[in-house]
Amino acid sequence: MTSQIQKIKDTFRPETGFKAFFISILTFALAYGLYKGIIDNYLAEVAGMSEFDKGVSEFFREIPGLLLIFVLAMLYELSAERIYQVGALFMLAGMTMQALIPSTKVLVIMAIFVYSLGEHIQLGMRNTLTLQYAKEGKSGVALGQQNAVYQIGTLAGYFVVIALFSILGNRQTLFKPVFMMSAAIIFLGFMSSLRIKGNSKPDPSKRRFFFHKKYTKYYMLELFYGARKQIFFTFGPYVLVLFYGATAMNISVLFAISSICSYFASPLVGRIIDRFGYKIVMISDTLILVIVCFFYGFAHHIFPMHIAFIVCCANYMLDSVISLASMASNVYVQDLADNADEVRATISTGVSVNHFITILVALFGGWIWKVLGIETLFIISAILGLCNSAYAATIKTRQDNGQ
Repeated sequence: MTSQIQKIKDTFRPETGFKAFFISILTFALAYGLYKGIIDNYLAEVAGMSEFDKGVSEFFREIPGLLLIFVLAMLYELSAERIYQVGALFMLAGMTMQALIPSTKVLVIMAIFVYSLGEHIQLGMRNTLTLQYAKEGKSGVALGQQNAVYQIGTLAGYFVVIALFSILGNRQTLFKPVFMMSAAIIFLGFMSSLRIKGNSKPDPSKRRFFFHKKYTKYYMLELFYGARKQIFFTFGPYVLVLFYGATAMNISVLFAISSICSYFASPLVGRIIDRFGYKIVMISDTLILVIVCFFYGFAHHIFPMHIAFIVCCANYMLDSVISLASMASNVYVQDLADNADEVRATISTGVSVNHFITILVALFGGWIWKVLGIETLFIISAILGLCNSAYAATIKTRQDNGQ
């Protein structure tokens, strides 16, 4: 641990207050791990949300991602540090609401929206501040260290949930105290963020859309990827809770193992992209997805329920790993771009394109599950994966052009 701290010190400029920045990242991640570890069970067991209600809640959770570019434009006169702190205040408000309000569907969804707004505001500023505070020539290392710290904090949150529910049992009375604990930790993170000394302006490319004809295929791939990702992100855990009866401890264990697998698999996926090229990775990862979707939708027809539950958990972890292949699309953008500013602007626009489709999938996915069953829902996910592979096959790389 000491060596890792020293590496972070060697990466960032000391006058920026990066220590306070990283402490805030760690606390916000810990709070998120607590929240994420119980929210699906809370929605199902306490708020009484059906599969369709879950889709509605996810619709409102994703709207801030779609609106982010406009929110940042309104806050543009503020420094990146101030916007980062504003995001923390929204997160604190949303989590406090979740801890204190009655567990009615409308109020719960409102709290989810407020927290998500803060989370999305912080997401862009976290990367902006990391790049601003890094020493020259160490931007990539800085982003990697920031992500590693966030992963560690999130894992710690999952482990706290696992410990609480394993010691005290699967009690619904634990949900509200965990939300309050998460809110208290967010408050500590906000106080730490006030000690950041830098005065960085946010990246101008993040306040506007950037459309160019040469990125048309990238935007389409983001639509396909956003749709298929949302089905698993929204309904994957909820299938385990609603259909298989998974407890909050079960879900937290699953998230923790998935995070650990993704943490170690991420460098490997990066090397595969460099070795075989982004086109091969974009085609092959969604072909694997077809297998994942088949077992997620039909495992209960093939195996006894307790075995089907294990199979679905294994496939959820596999999906979290193959989702890392989305890095390939960023490399594709870099291959097309004329400069670094164009890369950032295009990827920022891609995020908004991605969120546009995810809010639609979240809303209609719940209806499809309720009316047509989980089998149909994951068949659609598999079809979207095949469309993604077919479309990725039409990409022309530099090697294809003989460059």
